[in-house]
Amino acid sequence: MNGLRPAAAELGKIVQGSTALTHADLLVCPPATLVMMFASATHGSKVAIGAQDCHAEASGAFTGDISAEMLADAGATAVIVGHSERRTYHAETDSMVRAKALAAWRAGLTAIVCIGETKEQRSAKLTLDVVGAQLAGSLPGSVVSEGLVIAYEPVWAIGTGLTPTAADVAEVHGFIRERLVRRYGDTGEEIRILYGGSVKPANAKELLGVANVDGALVGGASLKASDFLGIAAAYA
Repeated sequence: MNGLRPAAAELGKIVQGSTALTHADLLVCPPATLVMMFASATHGSKVAIGAQDCHAEASGAFTGDISAEMLADAGATAVIVGHSERRTYHAETDSMVRAKALAAWRAGLTAIVCIGETKEQRSAKLTLDVVGAQLAGSLPGSVVSEGLVIAYEPVWAIGTGLTPTAADVAEVHGFIRERLVRRYGDTGEEIRILYGGSVKPANAKELLGVANVDGALVGGASLKASDFLGIAAAYA
């Protein structure tokens, strides 16, 4: 929940800087109030625009909610579902996240499904149990690789400045890959798995170089074009 219309200035810097980043796909997910404006501003560039959440239904008496179809109509090409803050503050369950992922596909959007454990769960050595259960409950039964992205975001690392070690990330991402292949066969090898949680230019090269880390879900660092582009430059 950050960004007013003047934030388009930072977006402009991202678009300008993106021309040198030929090895990275870039997606910015602003608040719903800015999706249409940002989609128009990035038209013809290599920066795509997504959204931060959607409702599972296409329309109806759900005052204040926004459907995946509305986001697509505004110019979005992807939508984040199941972000830890949605799961925590809005009590979203795995089944609700799954319904939103299906809604994204219904509207022709890529679903970025977020999973991850809390500090208490990690301390109790339940990380893989939690991640496995979230994958099982949040993902649809069949999939097209281009329509699904997984984002692993350890909840305890979001906005705290804390990050798992590269070995920790490798373990979890390897586990996610194994589960995706088990569930979807060869298609599971092609699904992108992003890492999210205090990613910044200083640690991006190490984190994004880990096996089965195909990109980053960037939080606070996305508010400044220099930081966002600095992370993307890890793929230069």
